[in-house]
This record gives sequence, C-alpha cells and structure tokens, in this order.
Amino acid sequence: MEGKALKYGDNINTDLIFPGIYMTLTNPEDLARYAMSGIDPHFPEKVKSYGILVAGRNFGCGSSREHAPVSLKYAGTRCIIAKSFARIFYRNAVNIGLPIIECKEVAEKVYEGDRLLVDLERGLIENLSSGLTFKSRPLPKFILSIFRHGGLIGYVNAGSENYR
Repeated sequence: MEGKALKYGDNINTDLIFPGIYMTLTNPEDLARYAMSGIDPHFPEKVKSYGILVAGRNFGCGSSREHAPVSLKYAGTRCIIAKSFARIFYRNAVNIGLPIIECKEVAEKVYEGDRLLVDLERGLIENLSSGLTFKSRPLPKFILSIFRHGGLIGYVNAGSENYR
C-alpha cells in the first residue's frame, strides 16, 4: 500500500484517539468523525489524503476500547506504523483488519507528508520521498490473512466455509 505519512508523537492514548464523551456511538462511520479528536480535530479530513499514520512509542495506550482503532480505520487510515503499540490496541487493530506495523526507524526518519510504500508481507517500508528503506519484523501469515479478509470475523467466516 502507498500513502503519505501523517505523524504524531509518543504515548497517544485511546482517549486522544477516541474521546470517551463519544462512547455512546456505535456506527463505524459516526466513530470516524471523531477519530483523533482529542489531539487533532482535523484528522478525519487529513487522513483521507495521507492514508498512513506514523507515531512514536506506546501508540494506543490507555483504555482497551475497540472504538479507537475502528474510528481510525473508518476515517480512512490504511496503515499505522509506530515505534511500539499498547498490546490490546494492537490486537484490536488486527481484529478489525487495520494493518499495523512496528518499526522504530520510521518514526524517527520519516517526515510528515513523505510518501511511503508499505509491503506487509516482506516487512518493508520504503520512503519514496527520501529513498530510505526500513525493515520491520514480517507479520505472521495468519495476521496477514486476517488483514486480507478485512478482520477476524471475515477470516473466521472464510475458514468456516472450508469445513462445510
């Protein structure tokens, strides 16, 4: 996948990603309107033209609310690359089919607006603006399969069709 980097810092917690005041919303398109509203109220408009969210350490820390990754996905985030993620946020993102990659160098050596090419299968992130290439740990095949099926529910449903 290809897109431009939209950068944020360290310790972006789920309250910043999706403030608790909107927790009564359940429709993903409604959630998308408030993605990152705790830190950047213009995120939903920006991410549509950028696509790739780049962050520092501990992205998604705090509450385990699934609303946070859902709001990012439906706002138009195609991939998140961070130095590290809170583990429950990581699993929630995988479960809803939002590609997510850990790579320490990207957060340090990529600037906002840089064009990135992400190869999830090989774990490669190419900065088309600078010419630098970064290597992340390749994702396990079952996680790539979950992404290809749009999330865990699609993955399980596809698997269950093989047993009918």
